[in-house]
Amino acid sequence: MKTYTPTIGIEVHAELKTKTKMCCDSLNEPHDSAPNTHVCPICMGHPGTLPVINKAAVKHVVKVGLALNSEIASYTEFDRKNYFYPDMPKGYQISQYLFPLVKGGSLNGIAITRVHLEEDTARSLHDQGDGSIVDFNRAGVPLMELVTEPVIHDSKTAGAFVRELQLLLRTIGVSDANMERGEMRVEANISVSATDTFGTKVEVKNLNSFKSMENAIDFEIKRHISAIESGEEVIQETRGWDEAKGVTFSQRKKEAANEYRYFPDPDLPKFDLTKFPELSLSRLMEEMPELPEKTREKYRNLGLTREQIELLISSKATNNFFTKSIACIGSDQAVIKLAANYLTSDIASIIKSDSELDIANPKFFSELMRMVSEGLINSRIAKDILPEVIFEGKDPLVLATDRGLLQSNSDESLLPIVLEILKNNANVVTEYKEGKESAIQFLVGQGMKVSKGAANPAVLLKLIKEHISSME
Repeated sequence: MKTYTPTIGIEVHAELKTKTKMCCDSLNEPHDSAPNTHVCPICMGHPGTLPVINKAAVKHVVKVGLALNSEIASYTEFDRKNYFYPDMPKGYQISQYLFPLVKGGSLNGIAITRVHLEEDTARSLHDQGDGSIVDFNRAGVPLMELVTEPVIHDSKTAGAFVRELQLLLRTIGVSDANMERGEMRVEANISVSATDTFGTKVEVKNLNSFKSMENAIDFEIKRHISAIESGEEVIQETRGWDEAKGVTFSQRKKEAANEYRYFPDPDLPKFDLTKFPELSLSRLMEEMPELPEKTREKYRNLGLTREQIELLISSKATNNFFTKSIACIGSDQAVIKLAANYLTSDIASIIKSDSELDIANPKFFSELMRMVSEGLINSRIAKDILPEVIFEGKDPLVLATDRGLLQSNSDESLLPIVLEILKNNANVVTEYKEGKESAIQFLVGQGMKVSKGAANPAVLLKLIKEHISSME
């Protein structure tokens, strides 16, 4: 039986977060505005208009290159990529071909070929009654395109790579990269071979979720193998993904690079990036935040679980809140781990959006964690007052004191409660004496109930055992 090797390369387009579009001063707001409200003659392709490259977009792509440990170009230029598209009235797209901003690098162990800057197309809207319209709000939005080497061999590895790229783009603040909004779009180039020679490459375009991408890759691998084994020819083409049917479908014959007739855009100058102080690599490195892998290593050293780490770093707001909390806590690793546990479970379950954590109070949250760790309050009380502490900025010590919630830890303060519950639950005491170990937990529960949650359960357990022993 033949062994087939899939080979996969990934192309990712991500809309960059800039105030204005790539070549004009129209606002870069393609998703939350009425059609054709952020447009101008330049992004609508009117004859005679002259584009000007957005320096912030260049800066964003260079930052991505730094994060990928790539080679950053000193010389770069922009090209015209010529092809007909209903949403592209100029008949060409401003892109980069021979001289991209970024070459090489890697992420998640996957080698990167290049990262370049280009403009997005407009968008056709086909649900407009009897006809369609073209919305130019997206036309000219700065678009980063990243291309990997063909070194991926399964869908799960491809999915892990794109997830990590999304996290990286969000971490360094260059793109929101929401796939469901079209801010990040993925294309997979797939071939299958039973020899050392690559098979015929097929491109599956516009995959708008991680699951869709993985499913499309798996489907194509099976389709290629079936075709090879039945003696059919695999055609080099562009295919789409039908989410409902779970299959790919043919769209058009795959173009070769020479069909795009790339040539340098005569309206845009060549760039020597070393002549722009704001694009100095040393300066940009100083602006870079801590990257995800470095954060993972730091959190592993603090004893956090893999699940906690991924939940923390998956949200910029959550990670920022945790970082501020650590600064308040100091070096007490036990309290830090407790804070991570509450943040990834209890807080995650009560917030409606990450933006709530931007206004939450890390100082009082850290104090609450210290009180739990030191036994001043128990976890039940901590969970009850947690929303007031982090969202209303209330001092947890003041809350617990005013409401009589501070935990009783002394034998003297809990002894009357212990004597009361032993007297009122004589039958349960008898069951425990006869060997029913679970009976003692009932007695501890009764003690917590009588104390309204203020008793230290460990002290209660000790006193109950001591007094039952003295009764024998």
